[in-house]
Amino acid sequence: MIHILLPAYNEALALPLLLDEIRQVEWRLGDVYKVVVVDDGSTDATVPACRARWDDMPLDVICHGRNLGLGSAMLTGLRHCVSKCGSGDVIVAMDADNTHSPALIPEMAREVESGSDIVIASRYANGGQEIGLAPLRKVLSRGASTLLKVAFPIPGARDYTCGFRAYSSSILDRGFRAYSDRLIEQKGFVCMAELLIKLGAIGARVSEVPLVLRYDLKEGASKMKVGRTIASYMKMVTVNRPRVPCEKTRRSGSLVRKAEWGAKGGEREE
Repeated sequence: MIHILLPAYNEALALPLLLDEIRQVEWRLGDVYKVVVVDDGSTDATVPACRARWDDMPLDVICHGRNLGLGSAMLTGLRHCVSKCGSGDVIVAMDADNTHSPALIPEMAREVESGSDIVIASRYANGGQEIGLAPLRKVLSRGASTLLKVAFPIPGARDYTCGFRAYSSSILDRGFRAYSDRLIEQKGFVCMAELLIKLGAIGARVSEVPLVLRYDLKEGASKMKVGRTIASYMKMVTVNRPRVPCEKTRRSGSLVRKAEWGAKGGEREE
């Protein structure tokens, strides 16, 4: 099964369009999917927009009582999906603002089935591009990915900040066993880089497929606070670097790498 995770905050306009596109994907024979929307305290009609689709598609809606940030929405959604996963299931996380094309999901799932633990829909892979993104945001995204690639090199990864990714259920299960709720500690957009780096630290195999980011399709203004996001990336590199100590497993006595994030649990975004 493919579990499609959509963390959403005030996406009443864009989310119905995305759900309709998911229904229209040319799924492979035998593909079964379920959509999981985590509403992060929206104050608009995001939840009613989801409920209007309950009869049309397999859909779960999880609601936060207040806005906790993207990191908390991702953590809630990933925990829910992992708890529902069977062997060989795939979890795909993507933005709920209709800037990511769900037509890529079958290809990403095939990559996971072929042995990748994480498949990134990458703007920087051959054939990828960004349409409609402001120049400052382009510089920030590319600069952040370059900085993180130097600081935390992960074979196969070029786009460290894009949230459109497919994960094997096994790598996320390993991640939760290694970190528990500290798998994601950042509240804001930096959480996506944090998650990739932490899973990379426990040996995740990463590959990429090209993404055409359609920011021109986005409904409403960006929720990213650029200055705060830049500061958070800098803290990630200079202060909150991951520690990966070795511990012995009870089963085999072999040394394994169990990672933690930073010396004091990481810097959180407000």
